[in-house]
Amino acid sequence: MKYVAVLLLSVVLVSAGPVPSWDEVEPKEQSSGKYEGDIVLTAEQEEQLLNPLNGQLQLNYRWPGGVIPYEIIEEHFTQEQVAMIRRALRLIQVDSCLRFVPRTNQRDYIRVIGNDSGCWSYVGNLRRGVQELHLYPDAPNTGCFRMGTIIHEFLHALGFFHMQSDPHRDDYVDIRFENIIVGTENNFRRYTEDVVGGFGVDYDYGSVMHYGRTAFSKNGEDTIVPHDPEAVIGQRAGMSPKDVQKLQIMYDCPIPY
Repeated sequence: MKYVAVLLLSVVLVSAGPVPSWDEVEPKEQSSGKYEGDIVLTAEQEEQLLNPLNGQLQLNYRWPGGVIPYEIIEEHFTQEQVAMIRRALRLIQVDSCLRFVPRTNQRDYIRVIGNDSGCWSYVGNLRRGVQELHLYPDAPNTGCFRMGTIIHEFLHALGFFHMQSDPHRDDYVDIRFENIIVGTENNFRRYTEDVVGGFGVDYDYGSVMHYGRTAFSKNGEDTIVPHDPEAVIGQRAGMSPKDVQKLQIMYDCPIPY
């Protein structure tokens, strides 16, 4: 019963109330100038992405035991913003077996900062000490401080890439390269299963990790066109049921499927 309730909570989170449109959330995720807009890669990760034979990135960068130490540099944020970050972590915990714990003396941990532009994160546990996750201190419910955007960045830190990087994405969406800003085409790279694994979960239009239709558009025209004309992509309300399922499988949560 517990896990049925968890999945129902995810459905409600995505569907209840007005869902932020991609036009409202895209600029902050694109403005950081990072890989795919909001991802920071180590040299080793860049090599793995270029050479799929190096192994499965998500499997190599998990947080041991599903425990993620973190600290928030509170002087970068208001009390309300700090409360939103902690609420986002609780929402991830409710939908998984993961646990975010305030950092004491752990070597590897996430430091949440807000002294740069845009929203960005590293992917997975780097196992190299502190790794930063940046959220520009926008007003609550705008920019980097939409709940789904905070969750999006923490899912990167847990090992998620963007949904449209999925090996099977061409079966579900068309990428209109003619509409993409010159020089940002690599943001739409599709990876092999050796690099980005789906963990047996089908492609998810509703993922909080999916770009919107006009991501990195040079002319306002769609850069991503779903094969399903009714599909909505680019929501930033919270994790979808498939996001939850993938996270549970990735971290071996004891949930029957």
